[in-house]
Amino acid sequence: MLLYNANLSPNALRVRAVAQELAIPLEIVEVDLRKGENRSESFLKLNPNAKVPVLVDDDFVLWESRAINSYLSSMKPERGLYPADSRKRAVVDEWSYWQAIHLGPAMQRVAFERFVKSKFGMGEPDEKALEVPLKEVAQFLAVLDANLSGNDWVAGELSIADFAVASTFVYRKPSNISLETAPHVSAWIDRLEARPSWQAATKPMLAVLGN
Repeated sequence: MLLYNANLSPNALRVRAVAQELAIPLEIVEVDLRKGENRSESFLKLNPNAKVPVLVDDDFVLWESRAINSYLSSMKPERGLYPADSRKRAVVDEWSYWQAIHLGPAMQRVAFERFVKSKFGMGEPDEKALEVPLKEVAQFLAVLDANLSGNDWVAGELSIADFAVASTFVYRKPSNISLETAPHVSAWIDRLEARPSWQAATKPMLAVLGN
């Protein structure tokens, strides 16, 4: 299987991490977003949205990282990352979609202003633009913290929801997003980041960042 990837993409990161967790080998095809390779004719045939990641499994092409992770998990159902039980699976979906719609966009806006812009010479951070996103981050961190107060993992047991939500946190430190008011979130992300799968998946990202 091929994974069209960009090392700095949190979306691609969560797929690499799940593949590592499941010990599913992927051949990585690097897509240079800054050079516009994602807008080449050949890439747009794979994903007309011009986004990474894209998974190619023989004649089957799949984009959207959460869908890719569901597909990968179905190859090793015994690992339980995407449970067969309908209610457990619904909870995994609930938190995965929650990350995509609520926490993820808010934290991404903060990361863009405080980290991405300076890292790639895109101008100075605009803290005024972060008034609403920072309020949203605080609101949604409280929701996640309450959920994790009685759980080690987001959906009760380790699942693709953990990898989806964790990808949101990858730039939290250079973006100065504190977890002091969310101790359960802090403990959870420490657990997730200690997993060999996550460390292997983040290694190419850290190499690009010089960490």
